[in-house]
Amino acid sequence: MIPASPIRTFAEGLLIDQPWGKLTWLASREMGNSTTMTFGHVIIPADQTNPRHRHPNCDEILHLLKGRLEHSLGDQKFILNPGDTISIPAGQWHNARALDGVDAEMVICFSSADRETEFETA
Repeated sequence: MIPASPIRTFAEGLLIDQPWGKLTWLASREMGNSTTMTFGHVIIPADQTNPRHRHPNCDEILHLLKGRLEHSLGDQKFILNPGDTISIPAGQWHNARALDGVDAEMVICFSSADRETEFETA
């Protein structure tokens, strides 16, 4: 069934302010416009790092639009430049840090409409 409007503008997204940046959710079960995926937009401000975490119930794909990222995945680190995409398997610990004094802007997609997140504890 197609929703009344299959279009969701950025202004209609669900903005979540975090100490490390901003998430804007644009599609998920909770938002009522997907039963199989979660999709969003993320900004990590210059030199900020999001907490190390994992998604036990879904894969994540992150596509970098602007800036540069150092992205940890398991015990490895990768540098992403604009246009790069990283695939993160379900259950893998990961996080990202914006590099070079520039905000990192990306889109993220999850293989579940009900994305779960667990944070690493010290």
